[in-house]
Amino acid sequence: MHRALCPVETLYVGQRSRAVLSCTLRGPVDVAALSAAYDAMTQAHPGLRSRIEHTGTGHVLRLLDEDERPRLTLRYGDLEEVYGEELNRPLTVGGPLSRAVLVSAPDEQSHLFVLVIDHTVTDGHSSIALHNALWDRYRALVDGESATEPGDPRWPEPVSRLLPPADETDTAQYLDGRLEEARRHPVALVPYDAVPGHGTGGPQGRIEVRRLTLDADHTARLRRTARDAGVSVHAVVAAALLATARRRLDGDGPRTLGCLSPVDLRSRLSPPVPATALVPAVTTHLQTLDVTEDPDSLDLARTVHGRLSDFLARGDHFREMRITPEIPRTPALQLATVIATNMGVVPGPRLPEGLRAVDVRLVPAREQYFPQAGRSPVMACVVSFEGRLSIEFPHSTACFSPTFMRAFRDDVRAGLLRFTTAAPPRPADALTA
Repeated sequence: MHRALCPVETLYVGQRSRAVLSCTLRGPVDVAALSAAYDAMTQAHPGLRSRIEHTGTGHVLRLLDEDERPRLTLRYGDLEEVYGEELNRPLTVGGPLSRAVLVSAPDEQSHLFVLVIDHTVTDGHSSIALHNALWDRYRALVDGESATEPGDPRWPEPVSRLLPPADETDTAQYLDGRLEEARRHPVALVPYDAVPGHGTGGPQGRIEVRRLTLDADHTARLRRTARDAGVSVHAVVAAALLATARRRLDGDGPRTLGCLSPVDLRSRLSPPVPATALVPAVTTHLQTLDVTEDPDSLDLARTVHGRLSDFLARGDHFREMRITPEIPRTPALQLATVIATNMGVVPGPRLPEGLRAVDVRLVPAREQYFPQAGRSPVMACVVSFEGRLSIEFPHSTACFSPTFMRAFRDDVRAGLLRFTTAAPPRPADALTA
């Protein structure tokens, strides 16, 4: 049983990029139930128990034999240390496109669950939905409830085949315009500060993550400030990222920076594609802006918000998806100073009584970070689990040093906190409404 990859999905094959979801737990974990829950997910979603094969004419997803399919792995030790190891452990070439690991601390009451999924078969929204569905299944097993059995497992249709009809001339003209825009407005990239060959983890370095979190109060204030200004939280975060990146560049006066925003297509298709469909369903919006050394962050946010809104109103998200296969030939179509993903506000897992989720994280990772390039975009993965904003900054230590990324994170945090001071605190009951 196999399914051919569409041209858009094929782009992820070479990137070897993956979504790393993790959940820190406190309380007893029923290993047998968790193993059964993961098995149920891999049974329901063929992509999780598949490998990527090259057929000579293209790439396909092919189901693994029963003895090759992924199973829950158990590990013991320091949770933070093992998390770093799992973040840096790639999915095996020619092996399963998912991995699930339960790490238990010596006290046997603290645990870490790590779910890794290849981006060829998922995106941020579907990986979060899968993670929550897995814990729903676990809760039902532990509580003795009857769980809904998945129907006949089917491959999800590639999103690129679900786009509305398009005129080839219109698509060609859109591509020409994007190429001309990239030629006229080349963007500045943040230079690496790591010494070549001296990054921890060897020449390619090691993936580390600097993290920024806001508590529920500051997150609520940030949302109110954005709403009152008529912009999205995404635009506010993007403005803070752009301003921080500009301060890492030399030269006086404005510099041309690029902001790449992934755009979810699921709700914009007809009929909509549910988050439970395990398939990459995103395109991107790239905008270039002239950013000064000390920009007005709110004005910058309004520009980001307005341009992204216009992009969607024109239907350019569908055009962008259609030209995605051109990216390997013209990387400038997606070359940006900052990449700001945003999953929005999402629920955390629902767990049985006695077990609670202390923390939930989503971090993107990949195999190659190309330290030889000397500069690159800065990635920021934004998500709000249970009403608390979190921004993850994954990076290779062969490119950006931990010191550099800590300072970058702290600068972004300071910028966001300046936004929160514009909104006075509300009573506790209003914040939880």
